[in-house]
Amino acid sequence: MSLSVTVSLMVLSVALTAWANWRERKEHTPGQVPLVPYAIWQFIGIIIFILMAAHLITLLSGQPFIGRRGF
Repeated sequence: MSLSVTVSLMVLSVALTAWANWRERKEHTPGQVPLVPYAIWQFIGIIIFILMAAHLITLLSGQPFIGRRGF
């Protein structure tokens, strides 16, 4: 992925997390349960952001990310 795609996905993941946080805090009407809890959408947004941040580091440094075990 290019730098622009990585940054775009980071912005979208922050927007997803903010939207899910706003919906989670909004007062719920009794008897209506969301199909997928908004906390899961927050979790997905955070995971995408962390993955894209790691990818951004590899793009800016020019070296692939190598873990502690060397692979």
